[in-house]
Amino acid sequence: MRLPRLRLDLTVNILTSHAVNNNRITVFGGEQLRPNLHVEDMTDLYLMLLDAPDEVVDRKVWNAGYQNLKVREIADMVRDKVGPEVEIAVTPTDDHRSYHVSSEKIRRDLGFVPRHTVEDAIEGLRDAFVGGLVGDPMSDDRYYNIKRMQALRLQ
Repeated sequence: MRLPRLRLDLTVNILTSHAVNNNRITVFGGEQLRPNLHVEDMTDLYLMLLDAPDEVVDRKVWNAGYQNLKVREIADMVRDKVGPEVEIAVTPTDDHRSYHVSSEKIRRDLGFVPRHTVEDAIEGLRDAFVGGLVGDPMSDDRYYNIKRMQALRLQ
């Protein structure tokens, strides 16, 4: 049996980290859409898939990205949860990649509907950063793919 692959978007994580740790969010463009799925819902989905009969999931493809939001909307939501002192700087970009997905098929086929929202994720991240549960999030290479790969000398 092959499990479906899920694309992760870290926009909420990055913007919340910058808001809490720098009091500033830089939004590049902002009109790009990002589908969102809370990590708790993702792990619930993985467990659901592992328990499902092979014939239900084998060689199937689904999208699991609810709350399609513009990056600028996510930034505003982060400021609402972190505090009004957070500055949002919008800068032009030549990267206009936008990802809008429908999760109707996974709802229809598996009955999967997330229980958590983007707001829940922002609050959880905010609390983890403020509570010191994430060690040095602005410079530790564990939180930056390229830096981590360079540190491990991966090509």
